[in-house]
This record gives sequence, structure tokens and C-alpha cells, in this order.
Amino acid sequence: MTNALKELHEEIKTEAYRILNWWRRYAPDTVHGGFYGEVNQHNHSNELADKGSVLHARILWTFSTAFRKFGAEQDMELAHRAFEYLLTNFYDKTYSGVYWSLTNTGELKNDRKQIYAIAFAIYGFSEYYKITGNAKALDAAISLYQTIENYSRDFDHGGYFEAFTRDWKTIEDLRLSEKDRNDPKTMNTHLHIIEAYSNLYLIWKEPHLKQAIIDLLDIFDKHIIHSSSHLSLFFDKVWNTTSSGVSYGHDIEAAWLLHECAHILQEETIEKKWETKSILMAKAASEGLQPDGSLLHESDLTLNHIDTHREWWVSAEGMVGFLNAYVLTKDQTYLDKVYRIWEFTKSHLLDQESGEWYWGVEDDYSKMKEYKMGFWKCPYHNLRACIEVMERIEKLM
Repeated sequence: MTNALKELHEEIKTEAYRILNWWRRYAPDTVHGGFYGEVNQHNHSNELADKGSVLHARILWTFSTAFRKFGAEQDMELAHRAFEYLLTNFYDKTYSGVYWSLTNTGELKNDRKQIYAIAFAIYGFSEYYKITGNAKALDAAISLYQTIENYSRDFDHGGYFEAFTRDWKTIEDLRLSEKDRNDPKTMNTHLHIIEAYSNLYLIWKEPHLKQAIIDLLDIFDKHIIHSSSHLSLFFDKVWNTTSSGVSYGHDIEAAWLLHECAHILQEETIEKKWETKSILMAKAASEGLQPDGSLLHESDLTLNHIDTHREWWVSAEGMVGFLNAYVLTKDQTYLDKVYRIWEFTKSHLLDQESGEWYWGVEDDYSKMKEYKMGFWKCPYHNLRACIEVMERIEKLM
């Protein structure tokens, strides 16, 4: 264990506390319950903003895992708050699944069933069960898993379809956001299904669930991971790729996350296979690294497009993914990438005065004018990165 790694561990631990302090202070909606839908980069809450199930599920996961790691009672209390709000307000007791969004006061706003959101609910409920043993959390996670299997799984061609109406009818607009293609299958949703299923498997060793995880790894291997070791992003229902873009952030996130999912199965052959793939994916993601230590967001070289802004979550996942590659290979070049990303993050993404991380910076390092908390920005990426980095370093000690 080098002094540099020990120093990184201490800095990351300090940052984890700093992130948690910000969310403890600014996120809870003390008037209408749950958590605000939006807090801007100046730490002012938008009390009229809609509330999203993805944000609330990620907050549930965050405070649950924070309590598991650090043991602060205030994090347990906030995990309770997130659990009760997600189960009471977002969980559809008639048709199962979770609603996409509510109004600021908790009224139903958008009742569509986005599988991505349901996966995050499973992820959050499973993590909460680890710290509480609350049977309601386990029951909800299992019910949502069964709902995905019953309605979303494509038993003809493999994988899962993106979205449905509230009562599980087909829907024309399948997109997760306006930036996405309207395709029936996506890398992003599959990545978070396997993440959720693996977290559930840690607390519920059910054979069909294990097989679903194995099948998802096979889907990534056969259809989603390109021969270049980059991820393909969008697909038709028979797994023809429909776009040529590369997401360096998702490449490096998947590099460590799929390896972790394989490890959870405790099958040596599967884990060894995904160790090798993880390293190849980390190497491919390295193509997005810049001289300043940052990792580019995405590119589509076929369309001669490179998105040069740097987003907070890409740096967070980059640190975990490259550190994971270092642990597997002991190749110092991967550890150097971690140090460089962290230096970039400290210099450009952390709000050193007011807390939390900015959404990102443009290629001239000006701050992106986006919220610190909102529908698509949560503590899940950066707090998780801190804990994953800490735990990998602790295993090296």
C-alpha cells in the first residue's frame, strides 16, 4: 500500500462525508414529504418541481448504503424517509411497477412504466433491506422483479423491452429521455436491470433470479458489447444495432459493474470470463481520456461528432472502473488514470464552497448551467464511487 493510495482513500472518504452532508441538508422536502424534485447549483430548491421515481429510488439506495458503510443514524432516518415515500407514493398497488413521476405535492403526474425506473426501485429496496431486514422492502423488490419478468422480458429474442402504459399495454414513445432514440431495447436499461437483479440476489438466492443474471451477462456478451469492447447503445427488438455512438462513461461503468455482477454469482468460470472482459472494456474506455485527466462524455465518429463536455457521473464511474482494472491487473497505468480523474474532479467538478458536484463543465471549463439535484442528478454515482474506491483500496491494505 503506497502513501499515494492511502492519501487517495482519506480524500475520498472526506468527499463521501461532504456529499452526504449536502444531501442531508438540501434534499428532504419538509413540507410535502419525500425529497425535492430539484435543487439548483446555488442550493435553492425548486418547490414546484415534479418528483421522479428514479431520483427517489437512487436516494433510497444512497442513504441505505451510506448507513451500511458509515453507520450514521441520520442516514438511517433518511433511508426510512425514502423507503416510505417510494413505497407509499410511487409504487403502483393496482398494476405493480412504479410510476414515472409525481407532482411536487405527491399527486400522480406520469403513470408510464419505464423498466429503467422499476430496476432502480429494486436496487433501492434491496439495499434498504440489507440495513433493516424490513420484509416489506424485500417483498416489494421481489414483486417488482417478477413484474419485469412477466411483462418486459422478451422470451423470443432475449433481453427486455423499455416501457409500457400503466396497465402494461404497448406504448409508442419508449424513450427514457428526449435525448434518446425511440428503440425497443437499450444498453442503459439492461445495465441497470442487471445491477438491480444482482443486488436483489445478494439477499434472495432464488435460482430463477440467478439464471436471469446469467442470461443478462450473455446478452451483454453477445449483443451489447461490440467487438471493439465499447458498448453499443440502441437496438431493435432482434438486437440489430441502431446507432453508432460510444458512451465512454457507460463503457467504464459497465466495465466494473458487469464484473461485480459476475462475482456475485460465485461461479468461477463466469467470473474469470468477466475479469478478462472488464479489462478490455476499461482499455476501450481509455480512448475517451483527455490530457487534463478528464473522461469525455460520448462520441459518434461515424457522424463526426465528439461531445466534449465532461459530466460529473462520468468522472465518478471512471475512478471506480479504472481502479477495478488496476486491482485485476496491477498495471500502474490504470491507477494513474484514477489519480488524474480525481485531480480533474477536484479542480473542476466539486463545488468546494457550497458542497456537492456541479453537473459538469464545457470544453472551456465553464460550469454547465444545470441543477445539482434533479430528475437526472442524484447522489448515487458520486457517493457510490467514493464507497467503491474506498473498499477497493481497503482490500489492498
